[in-house]
Amino acid sequence: MQLGTQYIMLTGEAMEMHPYRALYWKREEVLFLADLHLGKVQHFRREGIPLPQDIINTNWDKLIALLLEYKPARVIFLGDLFHSDYNAEWEEFCDLLNQFPAIQFDLILGNHDSLSDRAYARSVLRVYTEPYEYGPFILSHHPIGAPEGGYNLAGHIHPAVRLEGGGRQRLRLPCFVFGEKSAILPAFGVFTGSKVLTPSSKDKVYVVTDEAVIQVS
Repeated sequence: MQLGTQYIMLTGEAMEMHPYRALYWKREEVLFLADLHLGKVQHFRREGIPLPQDIINTNWDKLIALLLEYKPARVIFLGDLFHSDYNAEWEEFCDLLNQFPAIQFDLILGNHDSLSDRAYARSVLRVYTEPYEYGPFILSHHPIGAPEGGYNLAGHIHPAVRLEGGGRQRLRLPCFVFGEKSAILPAFGVFTGSKVLTPSSKDKVYVVTDEAVIQVS
């Protein structure tokens, strides 16, 4: 089944939004993902809270599908890649990356990325602190507003909007939010939660369903 994507121009660059909550920079073949929060399920299980394996499997399935579909030259994680201290899911993730040796994987450190330097060194990830400048973009985990000389791509917020219909129908959906000088990507991870935002009149907002990206403002 072909999923519905949407395109937007940022600083003269064509960017494609995917329903799996990813942003693809076509010219440079770069895939941006924010807030995977891998290891969160294992973390809760360790605390005695049972959660289904399907949550982990869905994250893996969607990540692999994106890598196979786009065949990017580079993947940049915009922080909060791994939610907790070291657990077995980190090893699974590293094994997965090793299956794609042609792709460069980078991480902009977020507030949950607290693994040891040794753990990162054993992976193929290249790790950066925020902000990290790449072409016309300033990459960070935490939104930094309207930076001078670049356009900010960030995560952290887990943005969502609430849509209302007739009969008191309300639907809460994750979204991409594009301002004049900055954008916030939706959280990639399935088990992450979200924060309902009130975008400004100048923002462009695209909600994400299981099958499509749809502009709502």
